[in-house]
Amino acid sequence: MNFAIAQRILQTSANESVSRRHPGRLDRMRAFLGLIGNPERWGPSIHVGGTAGKGSTASMCAAILTAAGYKVGLHTKPHLRSETERARIDGIAISEDRFAQILESMLPAIEHMELTEFGRPSYFEVLVALAFKYFAEERVDIAVIEVGLGGTLDGTNVISPLVSVLTNVGMDHADVLGDTIEAIATDKAGIIKSATPVITAADHPDALRVIRAVAVERAAPLLLVREAARIEPRTGAAYSEAFAVRTARREYDIALPVMGEFQLTNTATAILACEQIESRFPFEAAAVERGLAELALPGRMEFYPSSPSLLFDVAHNAEKAAALRDGLRRHFSGRRLVFVVAIAEGKDAAHMLDAWSELPAHFIFTAFDVSHRQPLPPRTLVNMAEQRGQVARAVEDPIEALALARRMATTHDLVVVTGSTFLVARLREWFLDNSGAHDRARV
Repeated sequence: MNFAIAQRILQTSANESVSRRHPGRLDRMRAFLGLIGNPERWGPSIHVGGTAGKGSTASMCAAILTAAGYKVGLHTKPHLRSETERARIDGIAISEDRFAQILESMLPAIEHMELTEFGRPSYFEVLVALAFKYFAEERVDIAVIEVGLGGTLDGTNVISPLVSVLTNVGMDHADVLGDTIEAIATDKAGIIKSATPVITAADHPDALRVIRAVAVERAAPLLLVREAARIEPRTGAAYSEAFAVRTARREYDIALPVMGEFQLTNTATAILACEQIESRFPFEAAAVERGLAELALPGRMEFYPSSPSLLFDVAHNAEKAAALRDGLRRHFSGRRLVFVVAIAEGKDAAHMLDAWSELPAHFIFTAFDVSHRQPLPPRTLVNMAEQRGQVARAVEDPIEALALARRMATTHDLVVVTGSTFLVARLREWFLDNSGAHDRARV
């Protein structure tokens, strides 16, 4: 089997939207993993959930531990260029050949599951299982695993981590997780394990009340980031973040090569998570500083100083839209913005547009083409934007939308590609392929 065939097989997996509503889906995941040798039981792990920032926080945990000299597996989602990005060891994605080889070895289990009451595993479940199997075969020292959606019934919630992390709790995926902060927090708190430390940066009172109650019920020591870490911003280089993080153990001097004030909290969260397992995985402050100085977060306020300059940011919910707004004000104050945006059906487009309503921006709404998700019609988004006094137009084809944005923008302006992961992935790939910027891309 080659990688192209492996990708075609993945596309035949169960639809994730349907899978999320299957009440027995965690039993299905356990049954599936049992058929491939329970690779999730291989070794220690860190489990990272939350509404926003969980991918960045997971990547930071992995970067810290890798810099400290450990062999670290990292599973995150979604990917931008290739499914291989979802299984990385020491920052390097699994090779296409190895990916195909492992998937081929899993085919008998996948086909067997199709004959059971559970049915065929979903796309996400297959990729999680593949990552587990890869990490087990490569005998990583520790794996950092990002939750896919929610927590309680997520396909990753089969591990027994050394520490659980909840970055925050917002209203994303309300159609699946519940329509209140309490309901969503209850689902996300499902990753908290008995007598296992849990770190959270959540600050919504209703979310914290739920997390505290679950932690008490499960005798899980709870650490609040806002109480356990002090963040001190400093002056640093342009398009980066410089700050200190003080914990009860030590002080860390951080120079982060990514933008966004929210990344300061993500950094403190990752540091506290790693400190919780320091008795098994000791490290020095220098390893933290070195690992984070080399951090790569493609698609997270990723800036290219071309003419006009471009910024790619996956802001697919209201919380991330607000974080993007704050980052643009912080780093690009005084610059006119040209947004290229697509938003998936089911997302809170109204609150996303509200977050951007006071920015000096022109909006070009577009679409994306994937088999398992539908975009909101660009014309619908234009109408919503115009009701808010925003200047907007619709261009169905995303490549044409980006081309128009670049023509409209002056040398001093900034083109912002954001919204759906599918749009950011598509246009980021097109830009890297056609601008000669591959040597500047971190992935």
